[in-house]
Amino acid sequence: MKAYELLFFVAPTTDDEHRAGVMKRIETTITEGNGTLDNVDEWGKRKLAYEINGLTEGDYTLIDFHVDPQCIAELDRVLRINDSVVRHMIVARTDRD
Repeated sequence: MKAYELLFFVAPTTDDEHRAGVMKRIETTITEGNGTLDNVDEWGKRKLAYEINGLTEGDYTLIDFHVDPQCIAELDRVLRINDSVVRHMIVARTDRD
């Protein structure tokens, strides 16, 4: 398994129930791919560099995890179809194993 990092944000007006649903779906996708969550770091509200879909702030979360590379495409698909997630980025971490 390889180490990855996922950074995503939702609209700051999103309620806790929807945020928890997004996190649960991410966890499920990673564990179904026989992966493990290493760390979940909630950054909270941050100002965006530029306006996206009328938003000037976002509620950010950073997740460190290990998973097989085949699972990344499914995780990316799940994040793309989720309306609560405004933007996301998955990066392979070569400094961790």
